[in-house]
Amino acid sequence: MNAEIIAVGSEMLTPYRMDTNSLYLTEQLNLLGVEVVCKSVVGDNLRRLVAAAQHGLFRSDILIFTGGLGPTEDDLTREAVAEALGAELRRDPEMLTRIEQRFAAHGWKMAPNNIKQADVIAGATPLPNPNGTAPGQWLAGNFEGKDRIVVLLPGPPHEMKALFENEVRERLRAKVPAAFLASRTLKVAMLGESAVDARVAPIYKRYGEVDTTILAGAGEVELHFKSRAATQDAAQRRVDEVAGLVEDELDDAVYSRSGESLEQIVGYWLQMRNATLAVAESCTGGLLAERITSVSGSSRYFLGGAIVYSNQLKTELAGVPAEMIERHGAVSREVAAALAEGIRYRCEATLGVGITGVAGPTGGTAEKPVGLVFHAVASDRGTDVVQRNFAGDRKRIRRFASTMALDMVRRKLM
Repeated sequence: MNAEIIAVGSEMLTPYRMDTNSLYLTEQLNLLGVEVVCKSVVGDNLRRLVAAAQHGLFRSDILIFTGGLGPTEDDLTREAVAEALGAELRRDPEMLTRIEQRFAAHGWKMAPNNIKQADVIAGATPLPNPNGTAPGQWLAGNFEGKDRIVVLLPGPPHEMKALFENEVRERLRAKVPAAFLASRTLKVAMLGESAVDARVAPIYKRYGEVDTTILAGAGEVELHFKSRAATQDAAQRRVDEVAGLVEDELDDAVYSRSGESLEQIVGYWLQMRNATLAVAESCTGGLLAERITSVSGSSRYFLGGAIVYSNQLKTELAGVPAEMIERHGAVSREVAAALAEGIRYRCEATLGVGITGVAGPTGGTAEKPVGLVFHAVASDRGTDVVQRNFAGDRKRIRRFASTMALDMVRRKLM
């Protein structure tokens, strides 16, 4: 069976509020062997909600609505779903009593508009909401010759989660055929999305029973493999087979097989090698250190470092000779190497990292354009320097640069 989630509320169509309920529901449905095939956000408009419900009923086995069950005029989920189903709304006396009792227990006066929250779609089972005044609804039946399950859940996440766990999960489990979803995620550093897909598409296209999704970020690509089967072992074998072949193709560009971040993997390697790390950052402004220290236990291998934005501090804190900066410029291969070597020496670290570049949007020249970054990793076996020209805005360039530096550390330790 497949499922569709419709989040209701005009506030989620603004820059200030996000739909997070669907993430939780997707996880829970996957655990039941149900694949989520569509998600949407619909504003508080009756005609649009009716259309969304009709489309959902046509294409999905399970249709879950979140939000729009409140007492105000713009709470229209009940009305829209009832119209889409061609069903009436009926006031449920027991639900109305529960709502009245909740207000009384808190010493509140119930406004007349709260009464509409007791309206239930004909044929639906009302679902008590112990954390709010908006009960949910469960409807399982035939819609134009197709068996469908429709669930209405409140919008506030703490209400929605509790109601799903208490009232919906087991009802779904009883209806859903035995099936299991398995997944694997591979993470790749410093290869472009198109380059990755060109290499691995001939592999995953041979496996029609495994869905493959490729997601790209700043310097990182994720490959998600998912399969559904009658047993967990069968589903897992499918995704493991595809993921194994893809990993063989991409070789050491794959840094994670179990969802770990690049900074976590670098931490693992540093601990395995009993190594320590120090950093001297210019254009990344501390982002590299922030990513490293976001991992719990990083104090075991990360000694610290310096944000050396000015030329003076490059000299004072990392020991870069002033004449070197004068000769080659602050953004140069030579200065990046000197930053890595200097911070390694001063912090007595196994490895030192130096980053210098032009993050933009200003400061670029024809010789040293915005996006030019030099990365260096120094050890007792020498210093590696890599030059890259990254595209994007300031935030994206800084993220690319920190990812490049982390991957250089990973490869150095490997």
